[in-house]
Amino acid sequence: MSLNEVLQSIPPSASLNLMAKVRDLKEKGEDIIGLAGGEPDFDTPDKIRFRGMQSIAEGNTHYAVGIGVLPLRERIAQKLREENGIECEASQIVVTPGGKYAIYLAVRALINSGEKVMILNPAWVSYAPIVQAAGGIPVHVTLKYEENYIITEELLENAYVEGTKLLILNYPNNPTGKILSESEADAIEAFVKRHSLYIISDEVYERIVYDGKKTISVGSRKEIADRVITVNGFSKSVAMTGWRLGYLCAPKDTMKPVSILHSHTVTGVCTFIQDAAIVALDCTDEIKAMRKIYEERRNAFIGALNRIPGVTAEYPEGAFYAWVKMEMDGMDSFQMAEYLLEKAGVVGVPGASYGSGGENCLRFSFANSMDELMEAVKRIDAAMR
Repeated sequence: MSLNEVLQSIPPSASLNLMAKVRDLKEKGEDIIGLAGGEPDFDTPDKIRFRGMQSIAEGNTHYAVGIGVLPLRERIAQKLREENGIECEASQIVVTPGGKYAIYLAVRALINSGEKVMILNPAWVSYAPIVQAAGGIPVHVTLKYEENYIITEELLENAYVEGTKLLILNYPNNPTGKILSESEADAIEAFVKRHSLYIISDEVYERIVYDGKKTISVGSRKEIADRVITVNGFSKSVAMTGWRLGYLCAPKDTMKPVSILHSHTVTGVCTFIQDAAIVALDCTDEIKAMRKIYEERRNAFIGALNRIPGVTAEYPEGAFYAWVKMEMDGMDSFQMAEYLLEKAGVVGVPGASYGSGGENCLRFSFANSMDELMEAVKRIDAAMR
């Protein structure tokens, strides 16, 4: 008897595999600098941790049945209205065990088996596997490095195929660090209206944006708001990766399938974690402090990388990744990553893991200490020369 053929055909996560490899090599005593992960190196702010412990002490350890405790859903809805311009109510918020599950929940609730989902490449490594696991067919849309990965209406139209139900967006983007511009949002809005598509907008990095800029939430566009599911979480902005907490905001007419699937898969998210999340949404000063440090690291790391012959790195507008183009004697991105691991002891994620448009690139996280980043640059420089 064969096992699920779809799941067996899906490759493992490249970034998670590399994080595990770094851990194993370090445990063996290897001198490795791991820049593959997407995890902040900060501790969760004290007042979030203390509220979580206090909630446990208060006995909030029983089943948390449903789409989330009302005070948290009300606070999330308030945040979306005030910060993102998304008109919504608490009844449209679903609290999930991590942002990744929120994406799966949204995809699974929206599409039927065999329907197509457009994914803009380079794209986070889990979008296509999630679509496949939900019975859908990924349609990869290549954004070009040479054109700064700009989205145009023409590009979307040329990639559209019959049977497409959904478009997945991710801004600020992992891996490129780009944020969505007004002209790109206009192009997306016109395209979605023309074809009556749904959008999942993954905005998990939206509080990590630099140079005083602000990203755009497509759910704030009133003419398409009823077709947008906005996904966000707490892992990146307040360093709560291990807490596994995310959420989505869905149009009212999609809430039934979303809530049914949620109830039959996860039941609910730990109450004490939800209590801590209410505090997390008010950690404005802590978020600013972390973002300031990320920006300092970004400036130093990108500047130093660009001084290495054969290396080009744009300054990301958001998130905490350096998307680095490297010229290494005809090597592809997997060979480049292997070479840097062997010769420099530095681990980055091959750009081709993120689909077309990243073949000659590597992604390095700068959610590491400044000392580690500068040491990594020295090693990369020596290996390149």
